[in-house]
Amino acid sequence: MKDIEIARIYIREGDHAGGLDVMKRIFALLQDQHKVQGVTVFRGVSGFGAHGEIHAADLLHMTTRLPLVIEFFDTPEAVAAALAALQGLVPSGHIVKWPALCL
Repeated sequence: MKDIEIARIYIREGDHAGGLDVMKRIFALLQDQHKVQGVTVFRGVSGFGAHGEIHAADLLHMTTRLPLVIEFFDTPEAVAAALAALQGLVPSGHIVKWPALCL
């Protein structure tokens, strides 16, 4: 067993920063630059954030702005370095992390 940290990033499909797709930028940063141990992107069927605006996949409101959750894990040091690199790319309050054990 070893200590790891898990981080979860909340964004939406189609979010852009500097003209580039945020999800793709985060994925590339985690894979290419920080080489974290594992990354998974989850696509939500509905969700809302602090402003209460609902984003849902239904026939009445066909949207491409569905919630995305990017989850990754690695050593606490690697997670801290990756999260520092995400500053300015992900809005404040859209990242959570917690300690875990890798079995």
